[in-house]
Amino acid sequence: MEALLGSSPSPPFIITRRNPIIAFKVLSWNSLCTTSNNSRLYPILCLKRSGNENSGSYSPLCYIEQMYKNEMFSQPIWRRSKIFIDKKGLLIIQNGLAFLPRKFITSLRKTVKHSEIFNSKVPDMFVRSCIGLMLVMAANSAVVKAPSFALTEENILFLEAWRTIDRAYIDKTFNGQSWFRYREDALRNEPMNTRQETYAAIKKMIATLDDPFTRFLEPEKFKSLRSGTQNVLTGVGLSIGYPTGKNESAPGLVVISASPGGPANRAGISSGDIILQIDNTSTENMGIYDAAERLQGPEGSSVELTVLHGSETRQLPLIREKVSLNPVKSRICKLSTGGDDAPQIGYIKLSSFNQNASGAVREAIEALRKNNVNAFVLDLRDNSGGLFPEGVEIAKIWLDKGVIVYICDSRGVRDIYDTDGSNVVAASEPLAVLVNKGTASASEILAGALKDNKRAQLFGEPTYGKGKIQSVFQLSDGSGLAVTVARYETPAHNDIDKVGVIPDHPLPASFPKDDESFCNCLQNPASACHLNRVKLFSK
Repeated sequence: MEALLGSSPSPPFIITRRNPIIAFKVLSWNSLCTTSNNSRLYPILCLKRSGNENSGSYSPLCYIEQMYKNEMFSQPIWRRSKIFIDKKGLLIIQNGLAFLPRKFITSLRKTVKHSEIFNSKVPDMFVRSCIGLMLVMAANSAVVKAPSFALTEENILFLEAWRTIDRAYIDKTFNGQSWFRYREDALRNEPMNTRQETYAAIKKMIATLDDPFTRFLEPEKFKSLRSGTQNVLTGVGLSIGYPTGKNESAPGLVVISASPGGPANRAGISSGDIILQIDNTSTENMGIYDAAERLQGPEGSSVELTVLHGSETRQLPLIREKVSLNPVKSRICKLSTGGDDAPQIGYIKLSSFNQNASGAVREAIEALRKNNVNAFVLDLRDNSGGLFPEGVEIAKIWLDKGVIVYICDSRGVRDIYDTDGSNVVAASEPLAVLVNKGTASASEILAGALKDNKRAQLFGEPTYGKGKIQSVFQLSDGSGLAVTVARYETPAHNDIDKVGVIPDHPLPASFPKDDESFCNCLQNPASACHLNRVKLFSK
């Protein structure tokens, strides 16, 4: 028997056996719907004899339609070895209903439609085999993608976290495991009766990725992270990371930067120091986010750090306080030569990339211009990064055109951030950028963009080398996920992860970090930190 499947709103097709005396009619697509408590899969076609439909003499095939209209779905039906599809794209499987993926529905409908060209000459077995193969593929996909049991509220939260990582995570091998299989096994085997058990299941799932930057954030931690990218944070003013480069074997966590004027900065902690202990707990095997949580706390509370500074180990008690995250400081440095017409340099210290960063840099440039500055120094030393979009926006302030950063995944370049000059503010004045080993993440994106586009000379030492990008996602209960979504390359296609951005020139060893001393170094040719203006802005 040749088979064609009607697709609503088209009229029913005629199916004929090789015996031309008996004709069957395919029911339209909209009339196809059935199920059963039988464990087998069911037919793709519902047929009925053409002729008098009110004669009261129903064949088994007509009985199927009658059962559908009366919603009596308890009887096994014809050809149980086949698959049955209803109008809503559902498969009937042993454990219930599962949605048929759209790509299979579309492909199936096209196959059926185009089968008209065979003019009833194609053998019945060939048509059935083709359609059957497609449906077996659809069934396998649907069974994999649909849990076969009722989901609790806790299961749904777990699935929300799983789905977020599934869509966003950079490594689509998920550290060499079947991500779908892990989901199914976790839903069956991991206890998720309480919210804390669900959180534990999510953390266990993330641990299988072996990625220290992808982590789960309980509601309070998520709220704290968001406040850290806005304006204020209560802690000791430290940005920390894992040891890299020459510090890779260090028995603790490395200080990326200490916020100017914060408790850690006042205690003499600086970038490159190693935190060995926090409140007598070793940091050797401690994650950076566990450490960050221990460093934060109520305003006025204390925390004791054991810090390795060079070859000296120090015990430092610190009092937590609100650390202001005002991202920009600026001043004018007037050189001593030339009298009233002496060149004036605008110094901009950018300490973080929070929500105010790009606007604050723009305001600083405009204010300095009003005082007739004719060159700029952008200081990114000890800037541990922050919001990736802010790094891109600040690059647009200085560039009139060009690529800012390439976003890459395991398959290569996924996206390109560039600028056409529509947001440019200062594309013509000479620019120098200061970097050090505390320059990380979004600051490295900015420094790499300015260097590779020949917009600025870089002075200092190789940067930290954090070439991975994380995005933060909020879950429905107020918790969140920080997920590694990509790695980035500079416009010259340099992957700086664990390597850093290499500056064009070193700075004098005694070159200061505060703005007032910086100006003194430019103004006094006799000082050990003097940096000639011509060298500073040469290309």
